[in-house]
Amino acid sequence: MILEHKIDFTVIFTVTNANPNGDPLNGNRPRQNFDGLGEISDVSIKRKIRNRLQDGGEKIFVQSADHAEDGYKSLKTRVDSVKALKEIMADKKNADTDKFAKIACAEWMDTRSFGQVFAFKGISLSVGIRGPVSVQQAVSIDPITITSMQITKSVNSEDTVGRASDTIGMKHFVDFGLYRFNGSINVQLAEKTGFSSEDADKIKEALRTLFENDASAARPDGSMTVEKIYWWEHSSKLGQHSSDKVHRSVHIERKENITNPHSIDDYIITVKSFEGLEPEIIEGF
Repeated sequence: MILEHKIDFTVIFTVTNANPNGDPLNGNRPRQNFDGLGEISDVSIKRKIRNRLQDGGEKIFVQSADHAEDGYKSLKTRVDSVKALKEIMADKKNADTDKFAKIACAEWMDTRSFGQVFAFKGISLSVGIRGPVSVQQAVSIDPITITSMQITKSVNSEDTVGRASDTIGMKHFVDFGLYRFNGSINVQLAEKTGFSSEDADKIKEALRTLFENDASAARPDGSMTVEKIYWWEHSSKLGQHSSDKVHRSVHIERKENITNPHSIDDYIITVKSFEGLEPEIIEGF
């Protein structure tokens, strides 16, 4: 069933001794803004949502290299694997872009959720799809402390004469941070892409289990944890209140006697009530 009610959500999660989103322009250090608050890009968050949807059996168009499972090496070959889409692209004079968008949305869940631009070198057809699911970047509640550690490699990469020489590098991680990000699901765009209420439930579950099967050297298992999700389902397509007002209803502040927080228990979370619009509060996985 096509989504009929606007949805807003807020996700609160903790980071402990992990690099949640390294900045390649800053030596891969965890991202920070000028106020010292930790940041995680919306692109990184949507990548994790896509991976969780894919783990749940959904067909995903933008698959990461280490998560690809269909054997296609590029987005173009993935499009070509759908016969109807390949035929539309081959029609240089009368390509039906609306039909292309409809088929692509039906084929891949991330396309009908986040939208997608289909434009390839040497092909005149260009299709832009706006998706109903929007996700903001995550920002920490307090400034984060970043620890840098020197690491060594005690084995040669190639055969050499003599002993193995150590290679010195750096590893950076956030000691502890409580982060939050907001998002919304737009009904008008959902109607255009075919995004359903069942799809919304799958997004909710992906958010609940966001960091499962996401472990790496920078993010060991258990170092990133979804603590709470606040999920508002409005009673109308436009919603009873603006997304900004709804998101700001979740207030997080550090307890007065805490100067160096180490867990979510060091914070107080309050939610302002709106008549006729109470959030569903979901515990993390």
